[in-house]
Amino acid sequence: MTPAHVWIDGRIAPADEAVLTAFDRGFQLGDGVFETLRARAGRPTELAEHLARMRQSAAGLAIDVPDDLESIVAEAIDELLMAEGLAGPDGDASVRITVSRGPFFGRGLLPPDEHPAPTIVVQAWRVRRPPAAHLEVGLHLVPSSIRRDPENPLNALKTTSRSDYVYARVEARTAGADDALFLTIDGYLSEATSANLFVVRRNDEGSIELATPSLACAILPGTTRSWILRWAATAGLEVREGLLTTRDLHEADEAFLSSSVAGILPVTRFDGAPIGAGIPGPRTLRARADREAFIRGAEAIR
Repeated sequence: MTPAHVWIDGRIAPADEAVLTAFDRGFQLGDGVFETLRARAGRPTELAEHLARMRQSAAGLAIDVPDDLESIVAEAIDELLMAEGLAGPDGDASVRITVSRGPFFGRGLLPPDEHPAPTIVVQAWRVRRPPAAHLEVGLHLVPSSIRRDPENPLNALKTTSRSDYVYARVEARTAGADDALFLTIDGYLSEATSANLFVVRRNDEGSIELATPSLACAILPGTTRSWILRWAATAGLEVREGLLTTRDLHEADEAFLSSSVAGILPVTRFDGAPIGAGIPGPRTLRARADREAFIRGAEAIR
């Protein structure tokens, strides 16, 4: 379903209306930050965590955000989901919150001294179930030719500058794969274009381990990633955050990606070779089911 409305700077507007000036620095330079989350039955999942990360991203670019950003966004989401018919008990929405530095009619890269009012936009789409093949067969990932520098401070900021990610996703499509996986300049696993990576394996002590690249591997600290790290103990998995290689992925028993909207999706092939048995594994499927149950539970306590 194509969205019919957008919320921008305090009002609901038709989605096809011209609502953004061409001088907005978000349009001109990608000078902005964003968050994407899921809202079930009108209730945003982990909104506080997403907005805390948004504040950190904005601070990294020296973008002034309102002191009452949390209440502004919460009201905006409520209004937009109602307008889009996604606030009812069957509503399941992907919500994007974008904050740009705002309009500036001069030129140049350096942010203007006068601090223009930021542009705040909220959009919503109906969540569609992943293609059956993604859940029954699993995803095929290929390595991107783009290497990530762990020393780059932008790694931890979720900015609207997404050219690297678009390029990598095009690489994946060209290769006939579902997504691309970034590696660091030293060859360690980083993250996919919009998701964090996990592998399940048996360690030297015989325990089942859930391993994921550490924050030092040029990754964005995902909110679903944080949930999975807490969830692992309930599933009897030992957590390891560290340096992982492509060999670790090839030799894993299972692998999966995690993101706020798509949830947890199995990865069964990397660079053409099967991972484990080449089918979605039991712990991956449990993680997905438990995450969906968590979202439904959050909905129920509203």
